[in-house]
Amino acid sequence: MVVGLGTGSTVAFLLPALAARGLTLRCVATSKRTEAAARSLGLRVEPFGAIEHFDIAIDGADQITPDGWLIKGGGAAHTREKIVAATSDRFVIIADSSKPVVALHAPVPVELLEFGLASTMRRLAPIRLRDVPRSPDGGVIADYHGSLDDIEAAAGLLSRTAGLVEHGLFPPALVSDIIVATGDQVHHRSL
Repeated sequence: MVVGLGTGSTVAFLLPALAARGLTLRCVATSKRTEAAARSLGLRVEPFGAIEHFDIAIDGADQITPDGWLIKGGGAAHTREKIVAATSDRFVIIADSSKPVVALHAPVPVELLEFGLASTMRRLAPIRLRDVPRSPDGGVIADYHGSLDDIEAAAGLLSRTAGLVEHGLFPPALVSDIIVATGDQVHHRSL
C-alpha cells in the first residue's frame, strides 16, 4: 500500500500503531517532523515525486463539522496535506472528541507567498501573521479571521486570492472517513 501520512499531534499517535503492524508500506510524509518520526519507527518513507496516487492518506483535523468540512493547518503543513488528500483514493481523518464542532470558526490557517505579502494580507483582512517557522515549502503562515458563516463562499474567496498558496478549509468531497475517539469509544462515519 502507498500511504500518505499527515502532520500533527494525532498522527504522532498513529505512527507507532502503524509501525507495530509490520505491514509492507510505501509512505509519504507531509512534514519533516512526520518523516523523521516515521523513519525512526522503521516505516519506509519516500519522496512524493515517484508516487502517482495514494491508496490511503491518514491525518488529523483541527475542526470537523457534522457534514464533513474540516479546518486543518495547525501544524502549518496544510498545503502538502491537501495535495496528498486530493491524490488519495481514501482520505481518513482521525481525531479526538475535542475536534467536532457545530460550525467552523476562525482562524483558518493560510500559506502565503513572500512576494507581495503586504498586498495579499490587505486583500485578505482580517488576517494575522503567525510567529512560526515557514511552511515545509517556504511559505509564510498566517491565520484568516474573516467570516465563515458561508463556508463555501469563504473557501472560494480564499482560493481566488492571488498570493495565497493554499488555505486550511477542506471540503467534504476530499474526505472518505472520519474516526473520532470519545473516551473508550470510537465513532466512525463514512462520507
